[in-house]
Order: sequence, then structure tokens, then C-alpha cells
Amino acid sequence: MSMRLFELMLWAAGNTLLLSAVSIVIGLALGLVICAGRLSPSALLRWPAVAFISFFRGVPLLVQLLLIYNLLPVLGVMVPSTVAALIGLSLCTAAYQAENLRGGFASVPKGLLEAADMVGLNAWQQFRRIRAPIALRLTIPALVNEAILILKASSLISVVGVIELTRMAQNLAASTYKPLMFYAVAGGLYLVMNWSLAGAGSLAERLVKTGRA
Repeated sequence: MSMRLFELMLWAAGNTLLLSAVSIVIGLALGLVICAGRLSPSALLRWPAVAFISFFRGVPLLVQLLLIYNLLPVLGVMVPSTVAALIGLSLCTAAYQAENLRGGFASVPKGLLEAADMVGLNAWQQFRRIRAPIALRLTIPALVNEAILILKASSLISVVGVIELTRMAQNLAASTYKPLMFYAVAGGLYLVMNWSLAGAGSLAERLVKTGRA
């Protein structure tokens, strides 16, 4: 493989990593909001959150991407394919992260919340100082796992015209008639990125356990 072709693969890997990272960050923010609705005692907030989670966890990501990509123009919203892909990835991961966070919030010891009530902390203060920090710490492994899954699932965004690592490997394989080489390189790059994510997650867990984060 020439250096030029390898640089193209590296560029595509960087694009994959960037789109996945942005989707994870947006998805985490949305996931917190959806999780709050899911845990709300109000049915007006709870049922829309349940419906959102059920839809985006029940429909394959490929179908979601195609729906969003084709629905936006019908609604009069013209966006680049990259934006449509980001919307699809972000909404999908938000549903999974909301459920991960819900599990974390459910695991917060009730004794801490009772103690917070006794010292006069209101609901927002309890959420900011106790519930959210503990829930995030408990869900670090699940959140890292979701980041890895989204990174791998990002290979599907090529269906809406986004050039990411898998699509670049397909294009180069088709033009050079050397599919094995380019797919092997793509697999190696995915492996490196996923190992890096897993390592970062393990480091975050250790820092949390030692009280440094």
C-alpha cells in the first residue's frame, strides 16, 4: 500500500472517530434529559421518554439513518449528509445511554438521599451533588461500552453518503482490486481505536476509585 492510500485510510479513521465522539457527547446530554423524563413521576414526561427509548432501541440503526436522511428533506430541512448521520447516531445512542443512566440513578443508595433531606438539600442540589455524580461513576463501564458500539456502528453511516473508514476501504478496494489489504487495514484501525477507548475507560474507572476524578 502506498503512503498516499494509507493517508486516506487514516483520514477516514479520523473522520470516523470525530463523528463518533460528537455523537457520544450529544447523546450523553440528550440521554440525561431523557433519563430525567423516564424517572419523572409525571406521565406527561415519562411516556414520551419511554416511547423515545423504545423506538430507538427497537428499530435498527440502519433503518433510523435512512428514515432521518429521507425525512428531513420532506420536512423542508436541507442538511448535509454528515449532519443527518450525526443526528441519527446521536438519537440512537441517547436512547441507550438514557437506560444506562437510569440504572445508575436507581443504584444510588437511598440512605444518602435521606441524609441529604435531613441536612436540607433541595431536589436540584441532591441531583447535582449526589445523584448525578454517583450515577455517572456507576455507569462508566456501560458508557464506555456504548462508545465502542457507536464507533463500530458508525460504519453504517456510509448509506447516507458519508465517507468513513469502512466506505473508504470499500472505495479503495474497488479501485485497486485489493480488497483483503484494505479491509485488513480498516480492521486494524478499528481495533486500535477501540482498544484506546477501552483503555481510557479503564483509566477513568481507576481515577474514580482512587478519588482523583
